[in-house]
Amino acid sequence: MSIQFIQQAICYIEEHICENINYAEVAKNIHMSSYNFHRTFSFIVGMTANEYIRKRRLTLAAIELQTTDISVINAAYKYGYESPESFSKAFSKFHGSTPKQAKRKGTKLHLFNPLVIKIIMEGGSIMDYRIEHKESQQFIALVKSFPNEIINDDNDHSTSDFWAECSQKNLIEPMKLLRVKGKRDLYGLCNPIKDNKNYFNYGIGIIIDKDTEMIKLEDFLKNGYSIWETEPADYAVFKCFGSDGDCLGKTWAKFFKEFIPQTGYMQTDDTDYEIYFENSENNLFCELWVPVKQT
Repeated sequence: MSIQFIQQAICYIEEHICENINYAEVAKNIHMSSYNFHRTFSFIVGMTANEYIRKRRLTLAAIELQTTDISVINAAYKYGYESPESFSKAFSKFHGSTPKQAKRKGTKLHLFNPLVIKIIMEGGSIMDYRIEHKESQQFIALVKSFPNEIINDDNDHSTSDFWAECSQKNLIEPMKLLRVKGKRDLYGLCNPIKDNKNYFNYGIGIIIDKDTEMIKLEDFLKNGYSIWETEPADYAVFKCFGSDGDCLGKTWAKFFKEFIPQTGYMQTDDTDYEIYFENSENNLFCELWVPVKQT
C-alpha cells in the first residue's frame, strides 16, 4: 500500500535529516521510482517530500539555535544550506525571525512536527472505476520532458502550456486527421523515465491501430513527432467529470487516498494516460487510465 511506503519514507527522512538527501534519494531507499514517489507523497501528505525535508530542517535548526550554543554558520551547514546567507533567508521566511533572533529567549518560532500517516475513515462518497487489461499499444505523439517537481504543483502550468503551444502551432489537428472521423480521440501520455531520473516525459498523441492512416505516419515522424509504445498492463480506469483539469487532479487525489488503501492495488511505472474523447458523454472532461498491479 502507498500509505505504508510513505510512512517508510518519512521514517527514512527523519533518520537522515542532516544528510544530503532529497526526494529522489528517499524514493530509491523505499524502492519506488522518483516520479511515482514524488506524485504519491505530495497527494497523500499535501506537500512535496523536498518541502517536508526543508520544514523539518528549519524546525530542528531553530530548536538547536535556541537550546545550544551552536553558531548560525554551523547550523546553516549542518542543515544542508550552502551558505549562512541562504540559510538566514530560508529561516526568516519560515519562522518570521532571523537565526540570530532565534538565539534569544522569547523569540516566536514555528514548530513543524514529524508526520505520522494514518488512514482516516471518510464515508459517503462513491468512486466508480473499472479494471481493464491492455496489450502493448502504440501512439504517435508530440513529446516533451518536464521536471518531476511540477507534478501536483497547482501554480505550475507547464503541461497545459505545452497543450496550448502545440495547438497554437497547429500540430494537434493534423495528427487527429490521421484517424477516421468519430475516433479522433486525443491522449495525454505520461511516463516516468527509468533509473530514478528527476524528470518525466509527457506526450500529446493519438493511438495507432487499424483506424489510423498509416501511409502518412512517416511524414509526421520526420517533423518531430515520436512513436510512443506501452507495455501490456492492467489499468484502473476513472471518469473525470467537470469543465477543466481540476476534476483530473481531484481524481488523482482520490486514487491515492481512497482507491489504493481500499483495494490493495498499487500504481506501476508504466505509462498512465488521459483520453479526451472526440465524442464524449455529457460533462466528461476525460477518462484517466492508471497502470496498476495487486500488492
